[in-house]
Amino acid sequence: MVRKRSAELPTRKQILDFVATSDQPAGKREIARAFGIRGDAKIKLKKLLNDMADEGLIETSRGRAFNQVGGIPRVTVLKIVDVDDSGHVFGQPEHWEANTPAPKLRIIEKERRGALGIGDRVLARTEERGDKFVAHPLKKLAKKQELVLGVLRQEGTRFWLTPVEKKERRELPISDVGDGEAGDLVLCEVSGQRGRVSARVDAVLGDPFAPKSFSLIAIHKYELPHEFSDAALEEARRVAKLPLGEREDLTHLPIVAIDPADARDHDDAIWAARDEDEDNKGGWKAIVAIADVSFYVRPDSALDKAARARGNSVYFPDRVVPMLPEELSADICSLKEGQDRAALACHLTIARDGTLKGWRFTRAKIRVAANIAYEDAQAAIDASE
Repeated sequence: MVRKRSAELPTRKQILDFVATSDQPAGKREIARAFGIRGDAKIKLKKLLNDMADEGLIETSRGRAFNQVGGIPRVTVLKIVDVDDSGHVFGQPEHWEANTPAPKLRIIEKERRGALGIGDRVLARTEERGDKFVAHPLKKLAKKQELVLGVLRQEGTRFWLTPVEKKERRELPISDVGDGEAGDLVLCEVSGQRGRVSARVDAVLGDPFAPKSFSLIAIHKYELPHEFSDAALEEARRVAKLPLGEREDLTHLPIVAIDPADARDHDDAIWAARDEDEDNKGGWKAIVAIADVSFYVRPDSALDKAARARGNSVYFPDRVVPMLPEELSADICSLKEGQDRAALACHLTIARDGTLKGWRFTRAKIRVAANIAYEDAQAAIDASE
């Protein structure tokens, strides 16, 4: 696409139009070339693009290309997810970080029917047709390495993998058993084409009936996202070092967190004392504080997108699949004894009969006096009666 050469920066609308209509990934270099931006003007262009990203007009996709927020990149990698009864093939963007569900695009194949199947990956050019998008394959890409969880079975001198997922009906021959033995639960890399598929043991997980194995099976079966992107991990490390800023200082209060004895994180704490106000005789002052996670996880950040993809933490007997990286979930956003923490605090005024007389909310800094197990808290209550 040829644009008029100009020493001036393009407008926001011109950039949006170019990103939307470019037949190749549109990064800073392509935008600069299209509008004749050279020399020091490239610094101004970079600032303009950063401003547009901050304003929510564009976002960065893979390969440092830009696309409109929530939009479909002009050129992107699609994973084939469905083939209907008529043989029509549909794909979804392999990487989709918008807050809306990933769209499903009809693949317009030039090759014979059946050239693409579920699980295939293609580099494709997308095209808007009416209120829908279609995709034209540019290049078929190598499949990502498939990992299958299963139990090793030995037959003579050969080993086979029996997948734990019931819908996976095939048994796979093992090309490299590694340290695995018959009966072990293993994670295998699967490779090959139709009729010549084999598996290589990637990790030996041990006894398939051990409690930890049930957790791993569930994680694999239900495809629970248990790894974080490099961007999310780096962001977690960075925000964990943020100063707490101006907050109501409640570190002088003996706030306590009461959780199960085996709790891995502590996200709420309480404090209460008799109200000295003559207008509330026999009443109480109380504070309920929760970890101020929103201070560290900003809207549409890498951490926010990772949390949205998970929805919640998943607890197993032997492990947690956290919603946020451990730098946050198990450390800086966990209300640990003796540690200053950012919190959202609700101050409550409670009458003698238990009715709520007043409340206010603040962003606060707290220091938990003790992390107490439910059983110990109940024992202390019983001992005081």
